[in-house]
Amino acid sequence: MPKAVQLVIPLVNKPGTLAHLCSTLGEAKVNITAILAPEGKKKGKVSLMVEDLAAAREALKRARVRFSVEEVLEVDVDNRPGAFGEVAGKLAKSKINIDYVYVTTSPYGRAKVVMGVPDVTKALRALGE
Repeated sequence: MPKAVQLVIPLVNKPGTLAHLCSTLGEAKVNITAILAPEGKKKGKVSLMVEDLAAAREALKRARVRFSVEEVLEVDVDNRPGAFGEVAGKLAKSKINIDYVYVTTSPYGRAKVVMGVPDVTKALRALGE
């Protein structure tokens, strides 16, 4: 269960902005491994996990896309009922709030859970890492 980083990109909520962002990364051969694009009225923030952070940063800079980099908690869990509940329960027991979460699953029985928490190091300790 490592600390990880995600890109956070503010976007105007209108047709084509998400396509432009993803195409910019695709043209730079940057693979997006997870994405969170919650509903927003006029503006929102898109969070991305990518395979090559340096290449993504460079591509976004060239395209003049504003972004920040945030530390997150990334946990691999079994893709089964109750697996995330166990993780969330450990964090709750240690009084660690989960600000947001997004998940990718695979057909191979594992799921990657990305969580925004106030203190990633404390969260890792709570999970026994």
